[in-house]
Amino acid sequence: MNKMCKPSCAQLKMWKGKFGNEYTNRNALTLKEIDELYEKNYGIDRSELNEIFVGNLNRSIKVLEVGSNIGIQLMLLQKMGFKNLYGIEINSYAVERSKRNTKNINIIQGDAFDVPFKDSYFDLVFTSGVLIHIAPAEIQKALKEIYRCSNKDIWGFEYYAENYTEVRYRGHEALLWKTDFASLYLDLFADLELVKEKRLKYLNNENMDTMFLIRKRNKG
Repeated sequence: MNKMCKPSCAQLKMWKGKFGNEYTNRNALTLKEIDELYEKNYGIDRSELNEIFVGNLNRSIKVLEVGSNIGIQLMLLQKMGFKNLYGIEINSYAVERSKRNTKNINIIQGDAFDVPFKDSYFDLVFTSGVLIHIAPAEIQKALKEIYRCSNKDIWGFEYYAENYTEVRYRGHEALLWKTDFASLYLDLFADLELVKEKRLKYLNNENMDTMFLIRKRNKG
């Protein structure tokens, strides 16, 4: 690694380049396929989980996904009736694919360390399998940006472990970690409270993921 390049810099370079392009191609699923994948992994599909966690929210709220790739998760929300949907994605190839893949969803290039929107611009900011790819030394930068942009709710779906655990990812070190991400938010910001959390154990192994909804107090 270049001595002038921080961990975040090295990770961003990977996700912007060929490695990120390959990830995009590998995960370019239809809405039906993503639901089938969740059903296979957890015994419940993504659409059902979305309904449990955000089904009662007003469909006119502003929603931002940080790390939206080609927009699959945003399209699932659009299918539920959400209208004001935005995404930021670091990989330019994924952004271009998202423009062909989506309609009436605003996806632009950007990253979790510098979200290009004003404070409290969104009612709901969420990630899905994104925080796991940010180094522990850098994670607070991303959490602070997500918190800054949300006026009310923060929603996440990430790998879970009680303590920070690095996982070798496609032959690479320092690209994937699992931990209790909901607790990271709650420990960092005193005005946040956990509204809902569901731990999802894989049907075929002992790994576990977590979905959580966190809210700024006095915003309910």
